[in-house]
Amino acid sequence: MATAKKKKHAFPSAYTVIVIVLIMVQALTFFIPSGKYSTLEYSSDSNAFVITDAKGKTKKEPATKKTLDKYKIKIKLSKFKDGTIYRPAAIPNSYHRIKKPKRGVFGTINQFLTSQVKGISDSVDIIIFILILGGVIGIVNATGAMDAGMKRLSEILKGKQKWLIIIVTTLIALGGTTFGLAEETIAFYPILIPIFLLAGYDTLTAVAAVYLGTAIGTMSSTINPFSTVIASNAAGITFTDGMPLRLLMWVTAVGISIAYTIHYGEKVRKDPSKSLIADQMESDRDHFLDTDMDEKKEFTIRQKLALIIFALGFVVMIWGVQQLGWYFTEIAVVFLAVTYILAFVVGLGEKKFVESFVSGAADLLGVALTVGLARSVGIVMENSYVSDTIMNYFSNQISGMNNVLFICVLFFVYVILGFFIQSSSGLAVLSMPIMAPLADVVGIDRSMIIDAYNWGQGLIGLIAPTGLILVSLSMVNIGFDKWIKFVFKLLVTIIILILVFLSVGVLIS
Repeated sequence: MATAKKKKHAFPSAYTVIVIVLIMVQALTFFIPSGKYSTLEYSSDSNAFVITDAKGKTKKEPATKKTLDKYKIKIKLSKFKDGTIYRPAAIPNSYHRIKKPKRGVFGTINQFLTSQVKGISDSVDIIIFILILGGVIGIVNATGAMDAGMKRLSEILKGKQKWLIIIVTTLIALGGTTFGLAEETIAFYPILIPIFLLAGYDTLTAVAAVYLGTAIGTMSSTINPFSTVIASNAAGITFTDGMPLRLLMWVTAVGISIAYTIHYGEKVRKDPSKSLIADQMESDRDHFLDTDMDEKKEFTIRQKLALIIFALGFVVMIWGVQQLGWYFTEIAVVFLAVTYILAFVVGLGEKKFVESFVSGAADLLGVALTVGLARSVGIVMENSYVSDTIMNYFSNQISGMNNVLFICVLFFVYVILGFFIQSSSGLAVLSMPIMAPLADVVGIDRSMIIDAYNWGQGLIGLIAPTGLILVSLSMVNIGFDKWIKFVFKLLVTIIILILVFLSVGVLIS
């Protein structure tokens, strides 16, 4: 009698991974004491600083440099008044334990469920953007414009496939280092994945080119207002301090990432069996590519016009984010406008047009929900008041170290903090008033603290389930385990690179 074949256990889906992390973090909150720093926040209505202590009591003090000096906050007064520092800043040496919020069995279950619902509701602007984007893509796909355009592009790329990785990663990394291009890259996957498949790569190569661009780009931030600029202001220095080292890090880290992706992608292109997702390559091609792609098809005026309008939507999006500070509500409005313009251009007919939009939005519904669920982990941390406790613990542990050891350990501290606190601006304003003065104690330039913060909280983004990586992987149904296997060697390489840069930076500063 033939032996029954053992069923291969599949790695959990993105949803399950996030829920597992949520449960682990929730369990940790029972063991980590609750505590808070007092905070200082500027109120433009009363032109005064609002001081909030650990127990939630508030008082107002004059919005003057004297008040900032009193609380040992080195941030310039003008940065509060012009809105650069728009979050409450932690006051050094003000940490106090507070009573842990009471939670019985039912309270814990309630927090577990409520945090997920609140995470989705807090992410509604991103979710709406993703669904509208999916609808637009559904319309463009229904016209055949995407397939015809991809076919034409694949002919142009023949023999030049490496440049696809180089161009995509470099451009996205430029967006990351300058204006924090991150969640917006979700929009690029549906367009770029078919191009990568036609070039002979797998979907993992496409994810790597896009995600490494945004992750390494934002990690190596130079003038990103949401990390480098706000962190520098919170540390009491200008964002140009230490710029040469950051530029060198960007060039080196992005260059290594591109070479790493090309090495993997070319190996797969020459021998598809070497792909880490070889078992799904055929189904990926069926899903993302037209089965009749090899047939000669006419590239009509309507199709060209549809692609031009679609592409212009991205141009407007990037311009708005970079120049006008747009967020997802404004971006969603742009693509909704694209939808209405396409209605008059593509000639699908009312019923087919609506069906295509709804079908396209449905394709990205899972991705949209993943974004909301990932937010739930941060909500549990906030409601349990453990983030400040972790910050206080680490700041006490590293304050007496020698300068090289201090900056290297601080990098790993920010790796841990970045896992729990996904907001780069939130982490900057919370940590810099606490960590920046420690640079003076060990005798190093405060710009090195900014580097440790940038590179630590940025690096963990490569693998943190609470970040964008699970959202990106869910676009192409790639398991988190496959991504870890792919990125592990690069992760180790970048860690070594960062430790070398930090050590050299301390010695020459």
